[in-house]
Amino acid sequence: MLKIRIILIAVSALLVWLIFLLPKSVVENEDLMESNETEVAQDDPHSTIPATLRESINSLKAQYLAVSENEKSAIFADSLASLYAQANQFDSAAWFAEKATTFFNTRESHLKAGNSYYDAYTFALDAKKQNEMADKTREYLGKVLEAEPGNLDIKTKIAMTYLSSQNPMQGITMLREVLETDPKNEQALFNMGMLSIQSGQYERAKERLKELISYYPNHIQGHLLLGVAYMNTRDKDKAREQFELVKKLDSDPAVQAAADSYLKDLK
Repeated sequence: MLKIRIILIAVSALLVWLIFLLPKSVVENEDLMESNETEVAQDDPHSTIPATLRESINSLKAQYLAVSENEKSAIFADSLASLYAQANQFDSAAWFAEKATTFFNTRESHLKAGNSYYDAYTFALDAKKQNEMADKTREYLGKVLEAEPGNLDIKTKIAMTYLSSQNPMQGITMLREVLETDPKNEQALFNMGMLSIQSGQYERAKERLKELISYYPNHIQGHLLLGVAYMNTRDKDKAREQFELVKKLDSDPAVQAAADSYLKDLK
């Protein structure tokens, strides 16, 4: 149970939603779009799309299917990608973002498709789906990184996708390269700390996470994972201090509940 909570908390800045959201099914083609949405609505009550947003999606979808002109189709696809992202339908958002790139083929469209697939990768719990989304992330963000080799945010995201591949050390190496370039890089420090916890290297995790919060004292996930690292090294007082600090830093009910669950484990 503890490991599951660590993974859910660590993988994204969307800390609160990760507890509740499940991965969405990829839209394979236009004919399957409607059935896909129906299945999601039945399987996951937290993915219900607000009526106004669903109306916008349905309207744009109809226009997307109706046009044959490449430019208009790409514009509709791009808009649908944005709306599906708002609805937390990450796989569908990525699918339409990729469709838009077939016409635009720009840095911006590649970035949007890559980020969309990264979101889908982040929320995928099935190993096969995770690998598929990771491959797509590297395909599109890789094009951006090729043009912008100094883009550390993109490099960090690509690095994280390698961790579910057959070559996880490539991801670790890339994160280390990011930190060599920018020792204060927020995402790289956090991810290295999280990975140290997942691999049972708790002392190393404490080093990374203490360094992170020294630069970013309000980093909720950092404090939470540092508390977990202290828990696993039997330093209950310091662990309790971190979890109580999390409660002070963020009043969101879900964050409060997560911190409380760890505090309960310390009793």
